[in-house]
Amino acid sequence: MASPWWKVALSEEVTSTKPLAVDVADQPVVLWRDAQGIARALEDRCPHRRAPLSRGCVRDNGWIQCGYHGWSYDGETGRLKDIPNMKDEQKFPPVYKAAAFAVSENGGFVSVNLDQKTLLAPPAVRHDMPLGGTAHVALGHDQWISALFDDPGLVLDIRSVQFTPYLMSDLREENGLLVMERFCQWGKLHWPSYATAEFPITLITRTDPETGETEAVLRDDSFRTLLTAQVAPVPAARGVTQVRWRACIGDELKGSHAVGLRHKGSFAVRETVDAAALRVLIPSASHLANKLREDIRSAAPAVPSSVSAAA
Repeated sequence: MASPWWKVALSEEVTSTKPLAVDVADQPVVLWRDAQGIARALEDRCPHRRAPLSRGCVRDNGWIQCGYHGWSYDGETGRLKDIPNMKDEQKFPPVYKAAAFAVSENGGFVSVNLDQKTLLAPPAVRHDMPLGGTAHVALGHDQWISALFDDPGLVLDIRSVQFTPYLMSDLREENGLLVMERFCQWGKLHWPSYATAEFPITLITRTDPETGETEAVLRDDSFRTLLTAQVAPVPAARGVTQVRWRACIGDELKGSHAVGLRHKGSFAVRETVDAAALRVLIPSASHLANKLREDIRSAAPAVPSSVSAAA
């Protein structure tokens, strides 16, 4: 299976003024923009003394400079370009380089592929999502995805929306994505809890089985789109999941609750998960999701090692 693309940052988080430290599982990565404004990604370790490059700076010419001894590296190749008091580039053998990762930017996200030889481009996402944010969740990547399937309310917060346990249909696979449709309600529920036949809104999620990247669409009973969000969880170090997201509000909002989505804070990823609720959460859709994920992975064709190209 091809190495996946991970949405590790929002576009506005990556600048030419200060390096950004992120990680994909146990792989530390440093991001910045070069002199042309192109996002670059290297392993966040200086080959000289293994100091984090993210603690250095971005030079005026777009190279990243280690803060320990001042060694500078080119973002496109990772090659060592300059050592203080040693200006002859011919003295720097190719072995002195940091691992450079493939980078793609679209839809307001910066994505990284840890396969340094990949030519595969990540799927395009919408470019009209002005809302965005980042959350760091003390929950493992697989556990975060399972919680999303079993109870989205544990990890997502949509203004005035109450998620119910009821699915419109069983979770299914469509074009390699895991699709789920869940009944929702406006406002706080009243006793007898979910005992009602009225579900004026639904949440449709389409999830990549490998990365957990999810498109979430909130619709009313007239099939009007109230909100669309792109949620990108990334496994980070020490069992943390970093989640970047973008969202936009629909154009045809009807009703006071729907119009209320235009207010600030209409969508967010929860940084704190209710541990008590998570502990007693009964696995429902996640069981089928895990099975479908394994089926999709096993059916995926192997990518020959010779298939590569410059990103």
